[in-house]
Amino acid sequence: MSVLPDHLLRYQKFIGFMLKYWNSDLFTNTASKAMDGDKEELKDTYDQTPEELVEDLKNMGPTYIKMGQLLSTRPDLLPDAYLKALATLQDDVPAIPYDEVHHIVEEEIGTRISKAFESFEKKPLASASIGQVHKATLRSGKPVAVKIQRPGIKKQFLSDLDTLKELAELAVKHSTTAQKYAFDDVLAELRRILLQELDYHKEAQNLISLGENLKEFKDLMVPQPILDYSSGKVLTMEYIEGQKITSISPLKQIEVDYSPLVDQLVNAYLKQVINDGFVHADPHPGNIQFTKDDKIALIDLGMVARFSPAIKQYILELLLALSNNNGEETARVLLSMSEVTENANLKHFKKAINDIIMASEHSTAKDMQTGRLLIQLNRLAAENGIHIPVEVNILGKILLNMDQIIAVLDPDFDLRNAIKRHSHKIMRDKMYEELKPENFFSSVLASKKFIEYLPDRLNTISKNLSENEFTIKVDAFDEKRVTDGFQKVANRITLGLIIAAMIIGAAMLMQVPSDFRILGYPGLAMIFFLLAAIGGIILSYIIVFRDDNLNNKD
Repeated sequence: MSVLPDHLLRYQKFIGFMLKYWNSDLFTNTASKAMDGDKEELKDTYDQTPEELVEDLKNMGPTYIKMGQLLSTRPDLLPDAYLKALATLQDDVPAIPYDEVHHIVEEEIGTRISKAFESFEKKPLASASIGQVHKATLRSGKPVAVKIQRPGIKKQFLSDLDTLKELAELAVKHSTTAQKYAFDDVLAELRRILLQELDYHKEAQNLISLGENLKEFKDLMVPQPILDYSSGKVLTMEYIEGQKITSISPLKQIEVDYSPLVDQLVNAYLKQVINDGFVHADPHPGNIQFTKDDKIALIDLGMVARFSPAIKQYILELLLALSNNNGEETARVLLSMSEVTENANLKHFKKAINDIIMASEHSTAKDMQTGRLLIQLNRLAAENGIHIPVEVNILGKILLNMDQIIAVLDPDFDLRNAIKRHSHKIMRDKMYEELKPENFFSSVLASKKFIEYLPDRLNTISKNLSENEFTIKVDAFDEKRVTDGFQKVANRITLGLIIAAMIIGAAMLMQVPSDFRILGYPGLAMIFFLLAAIGGIILSYIIVFRDDNLNNKD
């Protein structure tokens, strides 16, 4: 721990803050009650009000303001009263003086403002802890939004984050609450997000990537960057005039059927999560704008997440389990993707999840809150010593915001049914993609290598078995597990040999003249290739799902 005077001042400031709130419900029993809904009882027990917390964060500086903004989207960590209070930090930050803005823009884009822009409004449209946005017009007449980073903000963030990292590591060593909710991991994630938001080059690329991924959705739009007038600290992008999606007038809600638009928005986010693995990770209503021509604009791409193929598969299984109200499958998927500590209470975790899912089974579409349910499962995991990947929290945050948007635009919209419907469609599209000729023939080439090496490997196994030299090394002998293992190997080899025979037979039939043709190739050969492809899919299904079920048997 550093003892430099400026570090000591930051330690003193933060420790004073913690002492003030440590005995309040912010750090004690409110977290565990946040999902229970007994708001009146909780309100009476606060030692410090949420409004005081907001003022204290403002006084502590931009780093803490930004952390407050990020925590305002973490209902798995904080109770509703604090979330609502912290949400006011979104837009209530002093503006950078225009003289500084003028200097930063000209220095970053390498030309005078008067040369690059026809007009540049001095008053910002919005001001935040990292930067602020001004409306301008290019020489071409195109309206744009110019985002300018606060001077010196990166250095200040890094200093404050280093202090918080040291204190979080100390807290995890000496506090069970800090261990349970993994304060160090939470801070590490916040640090990653903050540093990501400080690089406007990355945000520009994020806008381009998301716009490309969502181009099939005709009623969704993503503002595109103007790269000639953008840098690491200045981002110029298309200007989209709109309002928060949740601020539509009640009269318009009655007059217009927004169900197709809501369905399209849900589908777009499911595509990001399940298919693309590139996710707009800050979808609060302020970042989802409703335009004048009744379209939806996704703005502020400073915070994005990337899901690995394994995580995408787990998320798909989790969403299907939730939409089918399958508590056992939900628990299985969550445990498969999570880090389980030595003190984890798996029995209680599985039972509690089953109870929660069953309790929500008969809820109406209007009462169903899938996002809140997922956040509740996240909290339950933490309380039982199970560390769920941060991607699940991002999914929970997305669905929580979908719940809010649905409540305004179409209260009768069935989110779970939409999840099930769109997830199945995405699965079908992925399967069709795998069956395309270019993907299929690459699989054939891979199978060719497998076939070439298979005889030698089978001979080696047979020789070792006949000479009694075949050994299996296990740490603890479990006859059933070993038997299941042999069963899996036998299933794979048998099906693999059948598929290999079909591919070889099809290749030979390609040389046989025939009037019966499919896509210009001998028909019988193509049928064998198709059967081999189906067999390959079945084999993949067995490896991914059936084997996983065997592994999860007690």
